[in-house]
Amino acid sequence: MLSRDIGIDLGTANVVIYVKGRGIVLDEPSIVAIDTTTGKALEVGEEAYRMIGRTPGNIVAIRPLKDGVIADFDVTEMMLTHFLNKINVKGFLSKPRIVICVPTNITAVEKKAIREVAEKSGGKQIFLEEEPKVAAIGAGMDIFQPSGNMVIDIGGGTTEIAVLSMGNIVTATSVKMAGDKFDQEILSYIKKKYKLLIGDRTAEEIKLNVATVFPGARDEEIEIRGRDMVSGLPRTITVNSKEVQEALEEPVSHLIHAAKSVLEKTPPELSADIIDRGVILTGGGALLHGIDQLFAEELKVPVLVADEPMSCVAKGTGLMLEHIDKIAKRKLI
Repeated sequence: MLSRDIGIDLGTANVVIYVKGRGIVLDEPSIVAIDTTTGKALEVGEEAYRMIGRTPGNIVAIRPLKDGVIADFDVTEMMLTHFLNKINVKGFLSKPRIVICVPTNITAVEKKAIREVAEKSGGKQIFLEEEPKVAAIGAGMDIFQPSGNMVIDIGGGTTEIAVLSMGNIVTATSVKMAGDKFDQEILSYIKKKYKLLIGDRTAEEIKLNVATVFPGARDEEIEIRGRDMVSGLPRTITVNSKEVQEALEEPVSHLIHAAKSVLEKTPPELSADIIDRGVILTGGGALLHGIDQLFAEELKVPVLVADEPMSCVAKGTGLMLEHIDKIAKRKLI
């Protein structure tokens, strides 16, 4: 069996893998459950996610990636090796070529760490590509023409905002404010207002089921359970959309400010193109209710959510794999 070329969206929240000729073959949480006594991985991905907040003292569920970069080298290697073995892409005599997406403001040391992890996990040649560029390609934008395209990729750990033209990034920024931060803000709000401790998974449930960031766009309620900080006993409360909108106001305003600063640095001709074409939202955060409306109102340009925003980056790597020989030549020059 020959090895296949693969594309990896190595996200803070999820790892999505695209195999050339097969499409997206894996989409699992970037979590590893480790037994602290032996240092061995017990579960990886979906199974490890179910353990968050529910493990005994000797087992910890670790997210080895933070803000789009590797926080724990060994655990990331365990995770990636597990996923590559699971999808069975290694040949008997050959290893796959891998395209991996990275944030735009990543340092040389962080790039080296990602390269090494991918090589140790079984990759032959590793190509690193900037995330917003790949997300734009995956969202169906034609970024190779001499016209402006703007993409906002809201992931788990970082939000990548970029204006692209002629196949390259013209102006961009990377903000450490994304899906995980939204969960933390909801968690803090409930703790402060109701004196109730909830877990990360409950905060995510609130975000998915009742949250909105556009005033008056949603009016729903959810019953949640947690531990009362005063009595220490379990308690149930009801949270509504308006409260969650209040909780998310500050982090979302950071994103708007970042998007405005990217637009301010964009050449006028490209700005004119963005008014015609609009801004595309990708990543899991694009599914946050009302975020497209809020960006449209604040930026004064049309804002559209990409089809299947969570898989745009992986699909983009898939399209880049079609031209992997060209990419390999370009990297050698």
